[in-house]
Amino acid sequence: MSRLHLLAKDVRENPYPFYAELRRSSPVCQVDPNDMWVVTRYDDIVATLKNTQVFSSAGMRIATEHPCLQRKNPISDSLIVADPPRHGNLRNLINRGFTAATVSSLEPHMRATAARLTDDLLRRRVVDFIPDFACRAQFSVMARLTGLDPSLEEHFNRWTADLVSVGTIPPDDHARIGEVRRTIDEMERCMQDLLATRRSRMEDDLVTDLLRLRVNDSALTESDVIAFLFLLLVAGLETTITLMTHLALILARRPVWMDRLRAEPGLIPGFIEEALRFEPPAQAVMRLTLAETELGGVRLPAHAMVVLLLGSALRDEARFEDPDRFDPERRAQASLAFGHGAHFCLGASLARTQARVVLEELTRRCRRIELRAERLEWNVALNTRCPLALPVEVVPA
Repeated sequence: MSRLHLLAKDVRENPYPFYAELRRSSPVCQVDPNDMWVVTRYDDIVATLKNTQVFSSAGMRIATEHPCLQRKNPISDSLIVADPPRHGNLRNLINRGFTAATVSSLEPHMRATAARLTDDLLRRRVVDFIPDFACRAQFSVMARLTGLDPSLEEHFNRWTADLVSVGTIPPDDHARIGEVRRTIDEMERCMQDLLATRRSRMEDDLVTDLLRLRVNDSALTESDVIAFLFLLLVAGLETTITLMTHLALILARRPVWMDRLRAEPGLIPGFIEEALRFEPPAQAVMRLTLAETELGGVRLPAHAMVVLLLGSALRDEARFEDPDRFDPERRAQASLAFGHGAHFCLGASLARTQARVVLEELTRRCRRIELRAERLEWNVALNTRCPLALPVEVVPA
């Protein structure tokens, strides 16, 4: 087969047949754009994620930096691009402010928000699920978690879209580069204002917790907190919005599951796990080789950019029986959808809880979610895969 281009239109529309062919014929190989190396098999990806001595998280910088931006993106100093020992030190501090109790305390707010937004869907009937439900639901949770003003929702939707696109902007697209630079400036000022407000008036929120944290006399610097908030708000918004969007799309395409989940709400957690496997919100993570190494029988040079295709790993025939069949009763835990090992996503429990609450409200109140588009257009990004719009009609139960 000709060299795969990860951002080609037909690959974005349905990457899974292309991934399957790579697993069969070239499980570790070079692709476009930029001659990156891809890894497609489950076991190879897990081994790579465990081997931080050779495969550095600095590879994620390709998705957070652009040579023409002429300023640092705070996400480039966050947990997602840190290696040991800095990663462990940061994570030990941040873990203290991001506990199971925090997630549990947010559930009543999640449920009230999901109920209110479902009311709105049922009143309007024909909507774009992404801005009208998924974005509003998740920003409400992020605002509650961090203490951000809920009126900033529109700004954060735009900022998130800009920051997710950084790694795919052509170097000659000066207008787009300028827009992203302004986005980073605006978002950083917003975070600085939030920290200044919290230093003068502490509240019961995550930002206050992060400012108060001390572990072995260590504290997070202002830059550390801003970098984490950039990561939390961009990744937390983008991945969970994408998860909710895929849940709605799966229900629209498989209406029998609306009936089953309404009749048996206990099936909802398994449905979410299968959705995470079948359509993972994070399609890929990047690593950088620190030395020449061998993986899957292929020699990788030092300083090679390596793309770990999580979307391929979660459909690996060696790991999952009949992997292209959506089957919530297979009881496969899709933890790899949130990473693995030291970089396992801090927000995994929050995303799963939000997804469960949303599904409980939607399936209880709606009889059908019907797709109102013959063909969907997909975003262009290395890390995530999501429709640009999801027009649906919501039918009451």
